[in-house]
Amino acid sequence: MTEVTHPYLAGVDTAAAALEQIVDLEPAFLPVSDQRRAVLAMRRLSTQVQAMEAMLMAAAGGVAEAEGSRDVAAWVAHRSHDSLVTTRRLQRLGVACDQRWHRLGGALVAGQVNVDQGHVIAGALDDLASAAALVDIGAEEWGQVLARAEQHLVEQAAHFGPRELRRLGERILEAVAPELAEELEGRQLADAERRARRRTLLRIQHLGDGTALIKARVPEAAALRLKTSLEAFASPRRADGRCSTDGEAVPYDRRMGEAFCSLLETLDPARLPLHGGDATTMMITMDLAALTSGLGTATLADGSRITAGEARRMACTANLVPTVLGTRSVPLDLGHTARLFTPAQRKALALRDRECRADGCSIPATWCEAHHWQPWLLGGRTDLANGILLCSRHHHLVHEDRYLHDRMPNGDVRFARRR
Repeated sequence: MTEVTHPYLAGVDTAAAALEQIVDLEPAFLPVSDQRRAVLAMRRLSTQVQAMEAMLMAAAGGVAEAEGSRDVAAWVAHRSHDSLVTTRRLQRLGVACDQRWHRLGGALVAGQVNVDQGHVIAGALDDLASAAALVDIGAEEWGQVLARAEQHLVEQAAHFGPRELRRLGERILEAVAPELAEELEGRQLADAERRARRRTLLRIQHLGDGTALIKARVPEAAALRLKTSLEAFASPRRADGRCSTDGEAVPYDRRMGEAFCSLLETLDPARLPLHGGDATTMMITMDLAALTSGLGTATLADGSRITAGEARRMACTANLVPTVLGTRSVPLDLGHTARLFTPAQRKALALRDRECRADGCSIPATWCEAHHWQPWLLGGRTDLANGILLCSRHHHLVHEDRYLHDRMPNGDVRFARRR
């Protein structure tokens, strides 16, 4: 009795036999015109074969079940020694075309759409289908919208590659149902913003070396607002990605980190929520000798230690209350917070100084910080006569004991490193 071969398998055998006839032929001897035809024909044939393989894998679930494999893609990868990523991707395309996008599947099998285009189109259509709950439209009408979208993208595959099709797919509703596009986009953005708020987090990890690692995930709008605020403190970026501060090349990310510190120091405490019955204020405990000399250390409210020079510098810009201790660590004076230069005083200082008053520094006044020449902690007044503008770098140096500084006749500040 002769075994009957299924027409599908017979066709596969016939195609394989036809390919065997040209395997040993040398295409290099073809004329250029024939090479051109052969390349395009082979490309179309390859697309059709991959498309038919995808459709076959979608229908061959019984093979995986019979062999005990997870799915057909895993079985094919094992038997053909191919990449599981490749076979699974092809299987997903076949399932999508078999169950949802029949027009796309027909175009793939006919060679009108290549496999890479097919993946992009199927992905765009699946994304659009998942948005059904976001628009006020009946199921039948929504089905018609999806059909028009599928037809449009398949037609555009004759003119555009995968990258262009991906862009078209992102805005497909504007082409096939513009009356729904704005509504869908608004609701998608609202959903994205809600997800962003749920995923918002910030962690602070103290590294034990005087620094802390801050890791944050925030909504894009908040990130853009922060970036804009930080760049108001940082110098403009140079073409090579570095900034220049007083002639010293500094990486942009470091400048942004320094700008973040400056931003925290200049926050208006009056506009912050009450914390423990008072606006958020930093408490610093330091010895009287350290206060008067600028040497030694100070303690923050959480137990962290900073230098006395840094504490004195922060007193110029940050909202803090110094708790000065005598030799027996007895509070002598809880201080006051009415010491920050007012906006009007800042403007007057900017008009007077124009730029950082450090000798040779040209950082503009808008990027500078107001400094008390006679420290506020030591009785210095918050007035123009005692005020001077310094950029962030020189404001740090003026509080560092590694540097000497003195006032020049023209009012500028000259720095010299201690020997």
